[in-house]
Amino acid sequence: MRSEKGLLTAARAAADRIKRASSVAIVAHIDADGICSAAIASAALELAGIEHRSHFLKKLDDESVASIDSCDAELVWLVDLGSGYMSRFRRDGLVVSDHHAVDPAWRNGQTSLLSFPDVHHVNPHEHGVDGSSEICGAGVTYLVARAMDERNRQWAHLAIVGAAGDFQDSHGALTGLNRSILADAVDRGSIEVGRDLRIFGRITRPLPQLLQYCNEPRLPGLTSDSPACVRFLSDRGIKLREGSAKRTWADLRPAERELLTADLLALVEGEEAEGFLGEVYDLPLEEEGTELRDVKEFATLLNSCGRYEDAATGVRICLRDPRGLADAKSNRDEHRRQLSQAIGMVRERNMVQERGWVQFFHSGGEIRETIVGIVAGMLLGSDGVRRDIPMIAFADAGDGEVKVSARGHRGLVSRGLDLAKAVNIAAGLVGGYGGGHDIAAGATIPSGSEERFLEVMEDIVASQLI
Repeated sequence: MRSEKGLLTAARAAADRIKRASSVAIVAHIDADGICSAAIASAALELAGIEHRSHFLKKLDDESVASIDSCDAELVWLVDLGSGYMSRFRRDGLVVSDHHAVDPAWRNGQTSLLSFPDVHHVNPHEHGVDGSSEICGAGVTYLVARAMDERNRQWAHLAIVGAAGDFQDSHGALTGLNRSILADAVDRGSIEVGRDLRIFGRITRPLPQLLQYCNEPRLPGLTSDSPACVRFLSDRGIKLREGSAKRTWADLRPAERELLTADLLALVEGEEAEGFLGEVYDLPLEEEGTELRDVKEFATLLNSCGRYEDAATGVRICLRDPRGLADAKSNRDEHRRQLSQAIGMVRERNMVQERGWVQFFHSGGEIRETIVGIVAGMLLGSDGVRRDIPMIAFADAGDGEVKVSARGHRGLVSRGLDLAKAVNIAAGLVGGYGGGHDIAAGATIPSGSEERFLEVMEDIVASQLI
């Protein structure tokens, strides 16, 4: 049964416990949602005068669980992770604010954690709220922070950045509890909501590159074709420069934007058009002309920090450290370079293979495990790659393990795809573990078990999509 009130009650109970702590260790995931979660938690603890430090993890495993259990802080606050591992923890003094699928053993009472009175689990799934689309990890953490002190409403926009980083706006607008958090941000003046084409790079990409690299949705005749993009703009009288400066979508005059919007929408049909025109979220308090003015670009910048082991700089950006953006530029540039190289390699070597209900590639040790999921998502539906079945990517993770990333899109989810369930079952059957969201999920499995994993995935995805 859906109970937003129950979720808010759980957030208040967690907030009350955190405020009594003398020291807190924040443990967060490395993606944009995790970094936003850590920033919100850190700001809330700073305001409360509570000693704290932050740690970032690519994943939870037996080693990290043991480290959390033995942590010498009075309280450990896990943000944007933890729910899927509740039955593995063996410590008192634990708060989890997460939105991922909940450990079945915890739900069924088959865990020793239930004997610990000092454990607080705040997760929308336990209250009938969809954590894959209605609220993200940063959103749940924000509810806890807001319950600690109303002044923490100033960080509502970070919960929206986290939601965008987790693609929760992919239908064209935020829904569910995200809307009430959005209202907090609008009320504080930290977000402005508009209606526009939801094309990545509106603030910073020069116009030809904006169209050339548009892959969600693909623009027939334009995506991946730089000369065609220049001709498209020139034929409509759109100047590419204003003086020496390259023009971006944000620089367009209203009449120019209206003309291009109509013509670009005409290129996209059916499922591809879903969510292309919709709400956009600008951040007016951030530095003008930078990635920080748009929630999608902000989230991508944070991802580039986390994927290159510099999540701490991402937190500094979130908390408006004036040097944070400059320090992140090398992360961003390296992120773009490695993504470009990885996608080029997969294409040039024809690495994507098809099965009946899934397609996949194995990058071995040639693509970082921290970005292979992004590569999979960017490839899905691109030239020569099917869009009607999910993409699975493998990358060596060391120590005899393989990282798995699975990606779909909202059209597949609307047909019944649930990658979180599929990956969790398939990984478990080959001696690994995994989870995530219906649209994007990940796992760690033993090296050599990839073929069996694919067989199970194919059976499950077939049952979901038929």
